[in-house]
Amino acid sequence: MPKIKTVKGVKERIRVTGTGKLIGNRPGRRHLLGGKRAKIKRHLRRRRVLYAADARQVRALIPYSA
Repeated sequence: MPKIKTVKGVKERIRVTGTGKLIGNRPGRRHLLGGKRAKIKRHLRRRRVLYAADARQVRALIPYSA
């Protein structure tokens, strides 16, 4: 069987922790920021652990990471 190729765009955006969790950026920071409170925008800067449903899809795209 040939190797499965890694999707490089996902590899650049997602980080895998030592325990195998996937960490990524939060959505909502691209546009329409004038209507959002400063507190919301501040919290959107932080990275987050991906939801289980999203993580399953992402793991298929980065097959050889942890």
